[in-house]
Amino acid sequence: MPLRDHFRPPVSKLASWEGFYGGWPMEMVRVLLPHLPPGFTAEPRVHLGDYFELDVNTYERDYSDDRDWSSESEGGGTATATHTVPKPPLILDEVDLDPEYAYEVLVFDQNKERTLVAAVEIVSPANKDRPTSRAGFVAKCATLLSRGVCVSIVDVVTVRRFNLYTDLLDRFGRSDPAFSPTPPATYAVTLRARDTGRHHSVETWSYALEIGSTLPTLPIWLDEERMVPLDLETSYSETCRFLRIP
Repeated sequence: MPLRDHFRPPVSKLASWEGFYGGWPMEMVRVLLPHLPPGFTAEPRVHLGDYFELDVNTYERDYSDDRDWSSESEGGGTATATHTVPKPPLILDEVDLDPEYAYEVLVFDQNKERTLVAAVEIVSPANKDRPTSRAGFVAKCATLLSRGVCVSIVDVVTVRRFNLYTDLLDRFGRSDPAFSPTPPATYAVTLRARDTGRHHSVETWSYALEIGSTLPTLPIWLDEERMVPLDLETSYSETCRFLRIP
């Protein structure tokens, strides 16, 4: 099934891109699972807006240890101590704190206490709309790579021309000759970092995408030696079929 433009008519009038993005990660998981060795698992994740993982234990308080701001007066009564909060020396108005928007598939190694080994990041319009959003996405991918996580980026957003893969390479002071001088707006790529003992390197498998073309199969690296295929075309076609996207 050829790649559609989910952000412009006629497809955008028949089905929302949000609905498609909500289903595609699960189909990616379904396609991946038969290829995963025992001990590995994959999960879809969708984060819309602010996303925080709260450690409940952080908020368990022992009130017996709380500071008592009252003091006993000489007459046996209670005198309340006043605490003056100093005025902040700097106030930053209208700060743009970008919430996290993430459509992704995460692969874990259960034999290593659910260590994250691979992440498939599906780019959304919110990831590309502002410089801070783009920088945040790139920083997230760079952090995952620095931790030894294989990172795949799938970008079918046609309404914004930015290429977050080339932005990521720019962060490393590198470029992809296949994407120069004008990077495509839609693409799919897998990156993995390798430590040879003497230096670090990043290997990439990149594919430019075009509306009307078929999607590639991405390599998903579980460790230094083991790789499983992610058939984007099959997962994409099945998502369109279930959502009745013509």
